[in-house]
Amino acid sequence: MTLSTAFTKLLGVQHPIVLAPMGGSAGGELAAAVSCGGGLGLVGAGGGDPAWLARELPIVAGAGKPWGVGFQAWATNMDVVEQTLEHGPRAVMFSFGDPSPYVERVRDAGAAVIIQVTELDEAKQAMDLGADVIVAQGTESGGHGARHGRSTLPFVPVVVDLADGVPVLAAGGIADGRGLAAVLALGAAGALIGTRFQATAEALIDPSTAKALVEGRGQDTERNRILDIARSSRWPSRYTARTLGHPCLDRWRGREAELAADPSAARLAYQADLARGDVPALPVWAGEAVDLVTDLPPAAELVAILASEAGHALARAGRH
Repeated sequence: MTLSTAFTKLLGVQHPIVLAPMGGSAGGELAAAVSCGGGLGLVGAGGGDPAWLARELPIVAGAGKPWGVGFQAWATNMDVVEQTLEHGPRAVMFSFGDPSPYVERVRDAGAAVIIQVTELDEAKQAMDLGADVIVAQGTESGGHGARHGRSTLPFVPVVVDLADGVPVLAAGGIADGRGLAAVLALGAAGALIGTRFQATAEALIDPSTAKALVEGRGQDTERNRILDIARSSRWPSRYTARTLGHPCLDRWRGREAELAADPSAARLAYQADLARGDVPALPVWAGEAVDLVTDLPPAAELVAILASEAGHALARAGRH
């Protein structure tokens, strides 16, 4: 089933379904699979590792379908953006931080500029910068997001109204076709989906992570900074991360002020846990809709399933 929106027309894709550019798991194979399935695959470049990009970008570029790359604006630099543009992406997305140093260069290269926002001030900046697509991210999302953000359902229509015709993608808590249908009804032109695509055959994840996602429940997720501090992550403090449960969270929950004042104890304990194999090398990033993750399908097949489910959901709603 085809759901045509302003986004699908702009990017030349069949379905208004976008792979969230999840750092570490959304590599070239996963992005290519989503694009070949009719969505838009975005490689998760994070801050941008030149060697990693050199390996992953030719994979997705060689698929012959529209594709893109997502960067963390606070962590990236112009060199890796230039490296990416050499491969001819259809779109480049920036999240978390000021994208203004890169927007003009991306636009000059002929790629669409996608800017993810977590609050209205960021949405206004995205409009001022002339974003071609805006992603409205709610706090239900897995991985990093705004510490004081808003939930997806109330946030998306406000951004849609502000965007005044610029296509808006909804992100956060969307893991099946019903979620896609819901945000389309709110005026979004599509959905950016992370956790559901992380649990697919092509994702760059450890089998233990895949198992945790399939078995995870929304009530098991928690938004926190504890793991960033314990892992010596450079993520700015304004962004927290939603993950599944973790022994480090149990140890430091309710003691965040103590942890921020002197993180050395937590970091030493975390490294000791890693050395003993008591904790996974990476947290399991997961959104509140992880309950809907029950299998590990090929990503292209999942795109078709999501589109079909959304079409049926919209048809059912129209009959009521």
